[in-house]
Amino acid sequence: MSQIHKHDIPANIADRCLINPEQYHEKYQQSVSDPDAFWGEQGHILDWIKPYQKVKNTSFAPGNVSIKWYEDGTLNLAANCLDRHLAERGNETAIIWEGDDASQSKHISYKELHRDVCRFANVLLDQGIKKGDVVAIYMPMVPEAAVAMLACARIGAIHSVIFGGFSPEAVAGRIVDSSSKLVITADEGVRAGRGIPLKKNVDEALKNPNVKTVSNVIVLKRTGGKIDWNEGRDLWWSDLIEKASDQHQPQEMNAEDPLFILYTSGSTGKPKGVLHTTGGYLVYAATTFKYVFDYHPGDIYWCTADVGWVTGHSYLLYGPLACGATTLMFEGVPNWPTPARMCQVVDKHQVNILYTAPTAIRALMAEGDKAIEGTDRSSLRILGSVGEPINPEAWEWYWKKIGNEKCPVMDTWWQTETGGFMITPMPGATRLKAGSATQPFFGVQPALVDNEGNPLDGATEATW
Repeated sequence: MSQIHKHDIPANIADRCLINPEQYHEKYQQSVSDPDAFWGEQGHILDWIKPYQKVKNTSFAPGNVSIKWYEDGTLNLAANCLDRHLAERGNETAIIWEGDDASQSKHISYKELHRDVCRFANVLLDQGIKKGDVVAIYMPMVPEAAVAMLACARIGAIHSVIFGGFSPEAVAGRIVDSSSKLVITADEGVRAGRGIPLKKNVDEALKNPNVKTVSNVIVLKRTGGKIDWNEGRDLWWSDLIEKASDQHQPQEMNAEDPLFILYTSGSTGKPKGVLHTTGGYLVYAATTFKYVFDYHPGDIYWCTADVGWVTGHSYLLYGPLACGATTLMFEGVPNWPTPARMCQVVDKHQVNILYTAPTAIRALMAEGDKAIEGTDRSSLRILGSVGEPINPEAWEWYWKKIGNEKCPVMDTWWQTETGGFMITPMPGATRLKAGSATQPFFGVQPALVDNEGNPLDGATEATW
């Protein structure tokens, strides 16, 4: 087999990795031969109110498909992402926010984020939102979007985050399909120096005669731009949160209680609402984050995804925060106002782990050395790719130019439906091949099938 585009495990990674090749093979074999024992152990990555006794209960029989994880356990996602970290790292940074304008940034500690989430949880309760209600979130990439999501999880409401670039028609369709009772938005978003009329889009969406469940719209003032106001329906975020108590006990949730609805891209037909439940989803998001990014306490992690996509849910917010990490939230675009913006952000915040999309990588690649001009990126240890296949040329450029030929690239394959990585390398466990997602994560058994769906025995052996 050709050795072109293959990379061995770097010595600096091998010396401190969480999983080496031998450990990967041992854990993988256990995960497929005794999944109950394996995932029973992985479940301890979270704190449980009522510990689970059952781990896995699944059926794939025709007409009787049922998938349940940790079904007799109870927990709260927000408590796992916030409350349990307060004693040891309450003053440490949970979210670094970098604005579209490079002069705007802030650090939000776990203690501060917990306070704001508790306040907004009480705001939601005051608006009559209760466990099981659906809340639509159509916001820019600002910390308040994370606050809204975590507050929903804290009270047991189901959030439906809608990408801020979607049209009024797309917003209306998602509100109708999910029967959302409340919409949370902002006056405007900001991206590459341009305003995005979020509130205007919501106003248009709510004129759709099929929208019958929304009672109120909570509006965050992001830019102060002029907007229309519907008295009695529209409410300012700032007015509500200033009056709210910062004391709130998280709702006890069954592991199989719904956590969020997220709509697929629609690339293969009408967008479908995917519903993820609480326990199994968070165990998997936290476990995959920890091992695939070789996360060590103190690492600064940056996922460039928008919260409107599943990557933003699992690997911008929930996976990192469940592990007590510092996660960077970026409002802007990687090549504005200069081609070097992404690398400038890396240097400014001393990012150790960078997770971005091939589209962004190719856009920077087209700029040549302007994309790295004036930066050294020496803080980086791990790189990641998500959202689409990455071609070998872009992979090599990413590894060489952004990562200084020392950062392994985690090429991750997964879907909205899976909620987390399915096929992916691990920094200390995988010899890399440019353009290949390499190997299955624990518990995943990939197969190649023929045109009729019949498995091709042996065809997945050493396919990379």
